[in-house]
Order: sequence, then C-alpha cells, then structure tokens
Amino acid sequence: MFNLGEAILALLEIVFGFWNNQVSLVFELLGQSPTGFKGGGPWGIIEGIEPLFVSLIIIGFFILGTLCGFFHLIPFDISKSNISFYALCALMFSVGLSVGHDPQTLKNFRSLNPRLIFLPVATILGTVSAAALVSLILPHRSAPDCMAVGAGFGYYSLSSIFITQYKGPELGTIALLSNIMREIITLLCAPLLVRWFGNLAPISAGGATTMDTTLPIITRCSGQQFVVVSIFHGFVTDFSVPFLVTFFCSI
Repeated sequence: MFNLGEAILALLEIVFGFWNNQVSLVFELLGQSPTGFKGGGPWGIIEGIEPLFVSLIIIGFFILGTLCGFFHLIPFDISKSNISFYALCALMFSVGLSVGHDPQTLKNFRSLNPRLIFLPVATILGTVSAAALVSLILPHRSAPDCMAVGAGFGYYSLSSIFITQYKGPELGTIALLSNIMREIITLLCAPLLVRWFGNLAPISAGGATTMDTTLPIITRCSGQQFVVVSIFHGFVTDFSVPFLVTFFCSI
C-alpha cells in the first residue's frame, strides 16, 4: 500500500515537473519572464486554465481508481479496509497543521464576520427550495420526498439511513447517490466554483461535508482564511440533517 502511494506521488512529481519545465523553457527561449511577455496575457491564460487542470487530475485519479477496482489490480478489497478513513485523517492533520502554523488564521477565528453566520442558513434554504422545485418535474415524487433527499446536504451515511427507515429503500438509495454526488461535484468543481461564483461557493456547495471531506480542497481553492467559516458551515448543516430529514419524511 505504501509502495503504491509512493509511486503515485512520484508520478505526480514527474507530471508537474515536466509541466513547469516546459513552461519555463518556452518563456526562456522568448527571452522574457512569464508575466512580462506581451503584458502577461499568455500567462493569464495559463493561470485561467489551472483550475480546470486540477479538476482533470482529480477526475483522472477517480477513473484510475475505478479501473483498478474493476480489473482487480489492487491485491486486496479496499472497500473493506479503513484506508479512506486514514487518508481523511491525514488530510485533516495537514489542514490542522497549516492552520496552527498560521497565526492569522487563528485571529480570523476570533474575528469571524457575523454576516457569515448566515451562510449555512442560506445553504439550507437554497438546497431545500431547489429540491422542492425539482419535485415539479418528478411527478412520481412528492415535494417532501425531494426535500428530504436534499436535506441530507451531502451527509449520505446518516440521511440515507433515516430516509430508508421512513420512506423505504428506494428513496433511501436515491438519497445515498444524490448526496454522494454532491460531495463528488464539490471535490471536482471547487476550483471552478471559486473562479465563477466566489470563495464562498464551494463552501455552500459542500453542505455538511465542509468540516471534513471537502475541507482540504476548500482550503486549497478558497484560502486558509475560509477554514473557520467552512468548519462552522459544516457543523451547522451537519447538525440540522437529522432534524430536517425526519421532519420532511414525516410530512
């Protein structure tokens, strides 16, 4: 397992090293710095496609993992192991380490803008309202059913269990897949969400996952100054899941 991880890291170093060397070589041949060539226009294009490049790398690893599982290239059943939990712990440790080494982040925690407290409220209202609108094009599903699925906010393990108990396995499976897709979309599209809609967009899109699984990518794309906001947002939406899902299932 560790040999596989080292091989992946080595492959990433080769890819990024090749990319940086080629870009540097091109501008070196032109005799100008990247930001100085034609007023920095070409370099701006390169910076513009960087979020897409990051998303493509993530998608590539997802496809690679799917192929490895399909063709049984990994010598053990990874689905029955705790490797994903350990990976998440490592990511959270890295985020915590970077926060602890940055005094400014700790100051931001004490000076959190009170207006940002309404971010999880906006996420909850927006998600539930959108789920209710979706029910208009799904005649076989009622508005409360769709709102219960949406009220999972990416917390697929808990929400799917509640919905299965109240509404049956079919809607529970839909809730599971829907909330997994919300998490995956946030992981893949976070750079683009920041570019198109601002630094708070991936936090709202992540729902209840912004305090754990999507926190590293949010930290990378939005900046460390949004770590506290992301954790607070995830805590509030996470806490609301059992209450809202139960409420909509009981209607």
